[in-house]
Amino acid sequence: MSIPEAKPGDQATPDAVARSWVEWLPARSRPYARLARFDRPIGTWLLFWPCAWGVALAGGLPRDIYLLLLFGLGSIAMRGAGCVYNDIVDRDLDAQVARTRDRPLPSGRVSVRAAWNWLFALCLVGLLVLVQLRPMAQGIALASLGLVAAYPFMKRITWWPQAWLGLTFNWGALVAAAAVAGGFGAPALLLYAAGVFWTLGYDTIYALQDIEDDALAGIKSSARRLGGGLRAGVALFYTLTLACLAGAFALVDAGMWAWVALAAVGAHLGWQVAALRPDDALRALRLFRSNALAGLVMFLACFVAATA
Repeated sequence: MSIPEAKPGDQATPDAVARSWVEWLPARSRPYARLARFDRPIGTWLLFWPCAWGVALAGGLPRDIYLLLLFGLGSIAMRGAGCVYNDIVDRDLDAQVARTRDRPLPSGRVSVRAAWNWLFALCLVGLLVLVQLRPMAQGIALASLGLVAAYPFMKRITWWPQAWLGLTFNWGALVAAAAVAGGFGAPALLLYAAGVFWTLGYDTIYALQDIEDDALAGIKSSARRLGGGLRAGVALFYTLTLACLAGAFALVDAGMWAWVALAAVGAHLGWQVAALRPDDALRALRLFRSNALAGLVMFLACFVAATA
């Protein structure tokens, strides 16, 4: 399989990390790295953390620490594959939005055929990770493909595509629990629900960057739907996140330090709500990115809860 040379004029989109390692790649490779969002690692972290929570809360650490490495590699590959697929489906819509019109597909730096080839290559890496897991975990992981395939179309048919993203991005919590224990119970389900509400909150914040262009292009989002009640909506989503985490911790009889860590999670999420300015796109991006830290603190809370 060959990847054709990229066209001239490669450049990052406005929300890419400045001076990332992607800038050091050969010119012909950079558009493909950008297509997989390798210059925007926050999405990989947000996909990885629910997997890490699932491993930790199921009692897999430190015994099954290799699973964190597998899920880390899988998160890089499958987040990249998801982004490529999303951009193939959305290339016409992306051309109408200021933040996304310079992406490799709408700008013409990568052809649709080349994007499909790149998607296939990334999926092969994900497959290599998948076959290392228990059969039950493999089956649960494959069950997510319907969610992944449908996600790019949600912004066309519902005001809540962020909720669908939550269902998709946090599936790894269930896969991870099954990889450790051969199945999952109520604590893992509550962990998954916590992730869904967490994603609904942070992706609503993220959607603020495009709210005006989305309105012009007819793209639906929770940010547009909530309107003037956006801060209250995000506060509700984060409150439900904490409630579901608390339920999961209660079921595993978590010790005091797990609740202290959960309080730290609540403080961070509360800070996001307090700092939110719906008319400040740059601040929205910074708050969104801060969820990599929130995910880490949640992971530490899950680890302490399972080992207390």
